[in-house]
Amino acid sequence: MTKQEISEIKKLFTPKNCSITRICGCYVDGEKNKKTELKQAFLALPEEEMFKYFELLRKTLSGTPGKNLMTLEFPLKSEEEGGPQEFLLRLRDSKLKDDELLEEFYDKIISNYEFVGNYLILVIHDVYDIPGRTSDGIDMEDASDEIYEYLLTCICPVELSKPGLSYDAAENTFRNRVRDWVVGLPECGFLFPAFTDRSCDLHSTLYYSKDPEDLKDNFVDELLGCPLPLSAGDQMETFQTLIEETLGEECGIEMVKSIHDKLTEMAEEHKEEPQPLVLAKNEVRSILADSGVSDEKLETFDKHYDETAGETTSLLASNVMNTRTFEVKTPDVVIKISPDRTDLIETRSIDGLECLVIRLDGGVVVNGITVRPGAGPEEEAKDSE
Repeated sequence: MTKQEISEIKKLFTPKNCSITRICGCYVDGEKNKKTELKQAFLALPEEEMFKYFELLRKTLSGTPGKNLMTLEFPLKSEEEGGPQEFLLRLRDSKLKDDELLEEFYDKIISNYEFVGNYLILVIHDVYDIPGRTSDGIDMEDASDEIYEYLLTCICPVELSKPGLSYDAAENTFRNRVRDWVVGLPECGFLFPAFTDRSCDLHSTLYYSKDPEDLKDNFVDELLGCPLPLSAGDQMETFQTLIEETLGEECGIEMVKSIHDKLTEMAEEHKEEPQPLVLAKNEVRSILADSGVSDEKLETFDKHYDETAGETTSLLASNVMNTRTFEVKTPDVVIKISPDRTDLIETRSIDGLECLVIRLDGGVVVNGITVRPGAGPEEEAKDSE
């Protein structure tokens, strides 16, 4: 799903646009016991509660595609009778009114979701009447010929509020605040089916994880039956290892600068596209070739890629390198440079030492103080002559 498609669904979670038919939930304690359940028509909720649920639902569709939000495809076996996708489809088609299916759904989550503490499982059913759009992207409210029926599930931690003092208006005094159990923002969740090309995509789901480095592989595998991509951190580490192993002794600052500049250029050209920039093996090879990597090194690239990332693995450009800054780091010094000014740094051998040279271009500020480049005892002595 693209950012625009995700935003379109998020906009439904407002009083004006809401068409949610039903909300159900199950409160689970730290021992995996069901403490209580809720089942009711969403629009029958008090307005204040409705707003709180809207916040949780919107958060489940928040984040960065490819990091917190991932469109996962169901393998064929998942869509067979008794498979995870087939089960979710039955749950959706029941409109959350089949108590037996709901209990089975909760049990699947409780059995596979690893979490220390209490949590709330929330699931909604909605039918979105997709408005038609003009060629310039304007919605036509009365030109709809398709509906999108979906479930959105989120799992939220439930924790004791912090201790403290509170003001008692009736007594006009301060008292020790009574601690109660508070529902926090979702740790994970998923939208089923996915909303792809502004249409229902039964073969995919959108998965959300608050922590992009803890995707809960076993939970996703058991509940959704979908393979997960490498996490954002793993993709960056994989790309870095691939560059180091492929380049070997050629892995110098200038070469990494060239690769960074090429990726920055590609990201700039792609920024208006709805889909994130994806790098398959051939794209990564082309980047290295265009950056000046020798043919001899490129001959070993395929082997290193297959061993490091996997033959069919693709990487997101936004995950493998920060194109918004260029960073040089030593054990004692960290230098960050604007990506369009990497020309300001170079390496030189001075008095037999390998040095990083930074050209001072424009004003220089040290600890908040504007300084004159070159000023110092020797410069002052010259000025006094």
